[in-house]
Amino acid sequence: MYHCRKKLTLLREMLAGCGAGTCQVIVTTPMEMLKIQLQDAGRIAAQKKLVAAQAQLSSSSAVGSAEPAVERRTTATQITRELLRSKGIAGLYKGLGATLLRDVPFSIVYFPLFANLNKLGQKDPNVKAPFYVSFLSGCVAGSTAAVAVNPCDVIKTRLQSLQRGVNEDTYSGILDCTKKIWQKEGPMAFLKGAYCRALVIAPLFGIAQVVYFIGIAEFLLDMLPKHRA
Repeated sequence: MYHCRKKLTLLREMLAGCGAGTCQVIVTTPMEMLKIQLQDAGRIAAQKKLVAAQAQLSSSSAVGSAEPAVERRTTATQITRELLRSKGIAGLYKGLGATLLRDVPFSIVYFPLFANLNKLGQKDPNVKAPFYVSFLSGCVAGSTAAVAVNPCDVIKTRLQSLQRGVNEDTYSGILDCTKKIWQKEGPMAFLKGAYCRALVIAPLFGIAQVVYFIGIAEFLLDMLPKHRA
């Protein structure tokens, strides 16, 4: 039987990406939240040590050396318990709006761009493009989307940081965060980490597309025992 695959319009491809991005955000926002707290913990601890050392050196009345405070290592479990105790489930979804603002546009850009780049390597519409074309298309589409939404990633990270360092601003929302970053750090601050993010995202999505091309998931599913009706 001949199966006709209807080609999606660009608008439909973008809407499909929007739906995928929204579903992904609901699942991954708590993990993003915990990741940022763990990354901030070391930075905040280092700042506190520096401030304490400076205060000790400037204090002329201190006699002898004070015992250094024992730093307790922060874990994801501790952060989760504290957030659930103090703020409930909503605590794990702090910055959800900013995460949606980053990941939904990312998917809207990535999926249509990948699909159209991948089609350039297809000699026949009914035959898959070579695996290296899928890899390169995933890399290009992923890095492009990552750089495009990097300003949203900067805003999301600032909003989700629960602990503030010395002289660091606090933010009441997306607009307040955007305004303060623009006024105090300039527009280039929204591109901080863009290159590193692109370097991470590019191979990640390139490899993902190659794995999909090879059909590893389908192979594993075929290995599962099939129940006879």
